[in-house]
Amino acid sequence: MKTVQPPGWPRPKGYANGVLAQGQLLFIAGQVGWDETETFLSERFSDQVEQALKNVVAVLTEAGALPEHITRMTWYVTDKQEYLAQSPAVGEAYRRVIGLHYPAMSLVEVAGLVEEGGKVEIEATAVIPE
Repeated sequence: MKTVQPPGWPRPKGYANGVLAQGQLLFIAGQVGWDETETFLSERFSDQVEQALKNVVAVLTEAGALPEHITRMTWYVTDKQEYLAQSPAVGEAYRRVIGLHYPAMSLVEVAGLVEEGGKVEIEATAVIPE
């Protein structure tokens, strides 16, 4: 995997502008911040982020992949201000679960999620090296 960074662009914080990869593709459906029993254990945004990331990693693990195989993530949040206010805690949760790997990412504010009580949904694409 190779990070793609156009010359002269400022270095992004917490994501990559592009990722070049070759291997088997794994598409991970949007994961919300509930546990394996579909229970939200916390209403706190950063806690739900951590659990959603753990859920992404559980799917990766089942496919024989690692967090560093993630090439792209899309985050859907119900409140951008809550995300910004808790960004230090979100960053800590991200590093605990994913580590220092930063794929291409997008964050989109949405009116709501299908799962009542959900504050974040994270989908991911991974490329597992051959």
